[in-house]
Amino acid sequence: MKFIVISGMSGAGRTRALRCLEDMNFYCVDNLPPVLVSKFAEMCSQSQGKLDHVAVVVDVRSGSMFRELEGQLQEMKKKDLPYELLFLDAKDEILIARYKETRRAHPLAPGGRAIDGIVREREILQDIKRLATHTLDTSAMQPHHLKKRMRDLFSDVSDGLPMTIDIMSFGFKYGIPLDSDLVFDVRFLPNPFYVPELKPLTGLDAPVRDYIMAHPQSRAFCDKLSDMVRFLIPQYAEEGKSNLVISVGCTGGKHRSVAIAAFLAEALTSTGTVCRLLHRDKEKI
Repeated sequence: MKFIVISGMSGAGRTRALRCLEDMNFYCVDNLPPVLVSKFAEMCSQSQGKLDHVAVVVDVRSGSMFRELEGQLQEMKKKDLPYELLFLDAKDEILIARYKETRRAHPLAPGGRAIDGIVREREILQDIKRLATHTLDTSAMQPHHLKKRMRDLFSDVSDGLPMTIDIMSFGFKYGIPLDSDLVFDVRFLPNPFYVPELKPLTGLDAPVRDYIMAHPQSRAFCDKLSDMVRFLIPQYAEEGKSNLVISVGCTGGKHRSVAIAAFLAEALTSTGTVCRLLHRDKEKI
């Protein structure tokens, strides 16, 4: 079992770190009462593998109960329950700037200055920080940097989830897919819609595909598109993106976009890239 306890300074990224672990298929609990940590870990260890990757956030939001955390960690050691303690920290001036940006009050200074809460929090957390298995200073970290560090620390080889890639055809007259990361407009290509025998078919049918690809501009576009997407994929992966949606659109989403999306999926698959091919509007009239 992998059991991660996350603590640290308010504003240092505890919630974002928890979301990173959630993306890595951890079962995550935010603001768990400290007194429940050992019992919860024991329950997870007895779940027969159903809860074998777990992360909990325990911090000063629990008020006076927070002092129970150290004893709970000692109890886990006595019970041979493995855990890792991640402590997130940041410089005072960075924490203050983050509070000003979000306009939220510090949990230990709800009606006062953030710096007063930060000073009190550091005093409360000093013993827990000394017990930390891992300490991360997020002062200069962008979100994708934190995500990479979380994967480096807590992702087993078997856990490492590659970025998923969805290639979706669509029709502009039905609207651009809201979750698109990249959108390519292929309405400049010759339209099979105006060929009577091709109109009832789709871009997955050989006559339609052959009609589209018979034109030199179609072949040139497909070559440039596949080259560019192959270049972009590792760049997005390096930034920590977990899902990339590539949308290819024509007027109705039945002919040109379907054929080009299918071509792109085949081109990527041939080089070992795993992707899913979706046709949102193919069956619409």
